[in-house]
Amino acid sequence: MTSEQITAAASGTFRLGDLAVNRIGFGAMRLTQYGQALTPDAVPMERARAITVLRRAVELGVNHIDTAAFYFSSLRSANELINHALAPYPDDLVIATKVGPARDPSGAWLPPAVPGQLRGQVEENLRHLGRDHLDVVNLRVSGPGPIAEYFGALADLRQAGLIRHLGLSGVGPDQLAEAQAIAPVVCVQNSYGIGVRPEQDDFVRACGEQGVAFVPFFAIAAAGREAGASGADSDAVTGIALELGISAAQVRLAWTLHRGPHVLAIPGTGNPDHLVANVAAGALRLSREHLAALDAVHGAPTPRGSRHVVKPPHREGGRPQDADAVR
Repeated sequence: MTSEQITAAASGTFRLGDLAVNRIGFGAMRLTQYGQALTPDAVPMERARAITVLRRAVELGVNHIDTAAFYFSSLRSANELINHALAPYPDDLVIATKVGPARDPSGAWLPPAVPGQLRGQVEENLRHLGRDHLDVVNLRVSGPGPIAEYFGALADLRQAGLIRHLGLSGVGPDQLAEAQAIAPVVCVQNSYGIGVRPEQDDFVRACGEQGVAFVPFFAIAAAGREAGASGADSDAVTGIALELGISAAQVRLAWTLHRGPHVLAIPGTGNPDHLVANVAAGALRLSREHLAALDAVHGAPTPRGSRHVVKPPHREGGRPQDADAVR
């Protein structure tokens, strides 16, 4: 089977509340521009290219798209692109967005929203996506400390029918527990990957024990963050990539999914070929030896119940290039 024939269903499924999603999804952060995301001077991506990528993602079985109103360049808005490309939306498509951060029309960052401003941000997402409710809204937290007032404001909007499910981003265990006491939390989005914040390993496992999806961002980009993958990978990552005939980005995605059945991936790209490779990574099963080598780089033991090697996706021609950053 070629990479082009592998769909997101090969990654398995997990539920966000009552919504089943394939564990390989798509992040929209990199869809609006070339180069570094979330910068005022980013070069906008061609509209037709971005729309092609979105439609191809759905053709490949992606039914979980992560976006935000602050994902935009001077000419492109991720939410508007999603609306244009995919509406009327497939019944099984889950669109998750986030609130808290904000940028002004020039692209400069504004102070994080206060609780009273969150409804306006939710309504902005609704308008741009063309929806009457949002499937999942993540509260993006800007640091440690209490979040009850903020999360409570979103819980009220859930009660009003504007939001179906709630999640959190950039949080720790105490903040998750604080939110769970107010309303159910279906997912946590934090920065995480090989060598990225290994101190979160216990939290990742705890989320699974509570039935909460863990959705890492920057799983490919790592320290590159908004700038994307640097191409400077460890010997373990590059060695496994060469052995299996895949890219370093696919190795990173496969390792991410091995962290537990509740771990979802949202790799983002504006490159159609990288999109195919990202989705194909969901079919990879790494061996114990591969996982041990990668865990040594990460700095943590292999979780119990990790999957083992079967057969890597077949590739046509030369070794595929690394996919873009995960968000």
